[in-house]
Amino acid sequence: MKFRRHYSIKKGELNLTPLVDVVLLQLIYFMLTSSFIMQPGIKIKLPTATTTEKIEKKEIFVSVSKEGLIFFKERCVSIDELEKLLLEEKKRNKNLIIVIKGDKDAKHGDIVKVMDVARKTGIEKIAIATMPKIE
Repeated sequence: MKFRRHYSIKKGELNLTPLVDVVLLQLIYFMLTSSFIMQPGIKIKLPTATTTEKIEKKEIFVSVSKEGLIFFKERCVSIDELEKLLLEEKKRNKNLIIVIKGDKDAKHGDIVKVMDVARKTGIEKIAIATMPKIE
């Protein structure tokens, strides 16, 4: 008795649907998590302004918290220490720009003290950081 073979070899197909699903899920995950990345360091709520500009040059950030604490390079310093540190930075870079990141609830006098110390050290370019107003 002779048997006939009734099967034929078909080429395999690659189903891309699960691959597309995984890629889209990863895309959504990275888009959502990247929007929640916070700036490291001191928590400061910057005031908003409609005329915010971006500074592209060499800049040093000094933060003033709502409690009146002054932070230079994420380290809490006193006014006297700030003056010494700014003098050192001024010696390294003549075209230094100081950006003061003052909390919106910080006292005006604390921010003026930092501005005064910056001017004493010879830094002429002083900017106050703000958040752009979203409309």
